Amino acid sequence: MVGAQPKFDGDDRARGVMAPCAPRFARSHRILAAAILLPLALPLAHCGKAPNAEMVAANSQVTGVTGGDSFEDRFPAPQFSDRFPTEKESFAPYQRTVALAPAPAAPAPKAAASPVRLASISPTLPLPRTTERDELTTLVSMKSSAFPYFGNNPRNDVPFLNVGKGERRGHRSLSGRVYWQNETYNDSRVLVHVPESFDASKPGVIVVFFHGNGATLERDVRDRQLVPQQITESGLNAVLLAPQMAVDAADSSAGKFWQAGGLKRFLDESATHLARLYGDPKSAQTFANMPVVIVGYSGGFLPTAWSLAVGGATDRVRGVVLLDAVYGELDKFASWIEKNRTGFFISSYTRYTRQRDRELMSMLRDKGITVSESMQGPLHPGSVVFVQTRDGITHRSYVTQAWTELPIKEVLTKMAATPALTRLASAPAAASR
Repeated sequence: MVGAQPKFDGDDRARGVMAPCAPRFARSHRILAAAILLPLALPLAHCGKAPNAEMVAANSQVTGVTGGDSFEDRFPAPQFSDRFPTEKESFAPYQRTVALAPAPAAPAPKAAASPVRLASISPTLPLPRTTERDELTTLVSMKSSAFPYFGNNPRNDVPFLNVGKGERRGHRSLSGRVYWQNETYNDSRVLVHVPESFDASKPGVIVVFFHGNGATLERDVRDRQLVPQQITESGLNAVLLAPQMAVDAADSSAGKFWQAGGLKRFLDESATHLARLYGDPKSAQTFANMPVVIVGYSGGFLPTAWSLAVGGATDRVRGVVLLDAVYGELDKFASWIEKNRTGFFISSYTRYTRQRDRELMSMLRDKGITVSESMQGPLHPGSVVFVQTRDGITHRSYVTQAWTELPIKEVLTKMAATPALTRLASAPAAASR
């Protein structure tokens, strides 16, 4: 190599000779010229440093192929759960604090001087108004919630807890699996959401959400299905009540909502809790008369159907939304639709429930009830809508992705945008009959 310096090892330095691995330079110019013209690979091979074929092949590959470090891995999208406490933290609503910019130090005023208000160069943020409320999402234990339940199963009129093992009591589901009362049917809590913008003095509705199988209120209804967020973002003046059904189990049992008057007792008890959480005890009467929209997802069809049939609050139910949830009880849904033409009914479905939805549509058309199969138009009192979602939409993600993203939000937004439904929602219960 031109300009290369000869390499010496320790012993050669002592003897004043070159190292064997370096090109040997002759004293004559002829030998020196020949050494200079040797190919680069020759001294490398002589020194045992020539790269092997695998190394050359590896280094010749195209660079820039990532090793699984995707954009989502490096910049994860913010999660809804980031705005709420985790299960290990307190579920109590947090209070927002507003930091004031430091004001410049002012000299002490003289005793005889009048009070002087000094201007601050740094801008300051106003303190929250005394009437301003924080958004609230919390859990409330209610006696009238679905569970614990020690009554009969109305399907066969036998005790719901039909399995015993020592002192333990349990229920054998339709699949044959046994779920124990103290693990699966002992949670009386209700997820309550009151948006910051909610105003009890204005027309409003209570959204009752019945979740599906294998769910918990915190992990699924709140964090994964984003139901409180959908309520807030809809623009409708609404609050949320979501009772815990069977805890994280493949079971659709309705519990106390099987009983006559079960929905009415649930709504009556919730009025006091909502008023307390809203911050105005006088609003309890308002909540006690507020209209209701029931949303049932998947296995939530069962408490929805029985609430419509025997719940005792039919005059307050102004709308029903089923999300891939028509698995049965078609007669109960058809009867409610036929008798409540001032309310609306929406069923969105995948291919898994298509047959039952088609059957229900046929039942309604036989009764002379107009059925629409599109969500493109406005929502009116008496609207009956069935909409099939495209292939690729999964049942598990249906509460956040059905015919549209955030379907609960869209339905409530349509309610808020329809004057007739707004007036209907604000009317006293007796006026809707």
